[in-house]
Amino acid sequence: MILVTGATGFVGSRVAAIAGARGNQRLRLALHRGRPAELPPGPVETVEADLSDPGSVRGLCDGVRVVLHCASHVGTDPDLCDAVNARGTRALVEEAQRAGVARIVYLSTAAVYGDGVHRELAEGGAVCLPVSAASRSRLNAEWSVLRAAGTVLRPYLVYGTGDRWFVPAAVELLAAMGGLVDRGRARLSLVDVDALAAVIVAAAAAPPGSLTGVYHAGHPRPVQVRALHAAMVRHLGVPALSHPDLPYEHALLRVRSSRRHHLDMLAVDHWFESSRIWARTGCPPGAGFARSFARHAPWYRGLLASRAAESRFPRAPHSDVMNGAD
Repeated sequence: MILVTGATGFVGSRVAAIAGARGNQRLRLALHRGRPAELPPGPVETVEADLSDPGSVRGLCDGVRVVLHCASHVGTDPDLCDAVNARGTRALVEEAQRAGVARIVYLSTAAVYGDGVHRELAEGGAVCLPVSAASRSRLNAEWSVLRAAGTVLRPYLVYGTGDRWFVPAAVELLAAMGGLVDRGRARLSLVDVDALAAVIVAAAAAPPGSLTGVYHAGHPRPVQVRALHAAMVRHLGVPALSHPDLPYEHALLRVRSSRRHHLDMLAVDHWFESSRIWARTGCPPGAGFARSFARHAPWYRGLLASRAAESRFPRAPHSDVMNGAD
């Protein structure tokens, strides 16, 4: 049996769907709020669990062979982040070990590296210096998984159907900037949600004792910000920007200094070398960005249209909002 946590979330719901479609494994979905709009095919059971309450995970892993841990809290409350991400993951790992689970795969985030320029950064290539409560607590969660010889996956920015954070926030931020810093040369590690979910499920099939440690989980080829903007113009009807080479200082004035962290996401390299996980699992990383983005464009158009009709756009309430890997 495979246990999936966060099965109603952006990534977790796709993990559950892909795992269920394989048809040769029973699934147990740990749900915190509500039920999935559609259950995966095959034998599926649902269990209510709240990671902030360690008592609610007791028995959760009984009969489970693999845990795919996709649940996390990405808000600003440090106590809640710690309760769900750090202490909740520790309790889940302890329960998994008690139940004899063979493998734990944890969906973390490359936001644990913190601010700065990250250019073709390999795993282990930098000290983790997380700047938000969410990323700090998720780093603590990683330690629990690694101590249990588990697998930690760190995507950076995740896009695709169901993404209510990254692309909508990028649309808003670029509109506020009115231009591209350094002609949009900054390179970003992006990954299609379907490819990410597929590699999480593929990691579950690795033999016990293999594939342990930390792996970056972006597409091996980074995407320049100008290519991201061009795709939004072409497929989402976003207006072209009037300043193709906007000085960083001017962009900062336009978006407010309080959002400098988010500006830096689109102004400097955040490129994490990500070839190992795809090679080790034999899972393809998906099509190139242009083709993948076009496939998800109808969903984004509907989301942006509904938000425009309500005269509101997504605001970035914390430093991990653009990651979207819940």
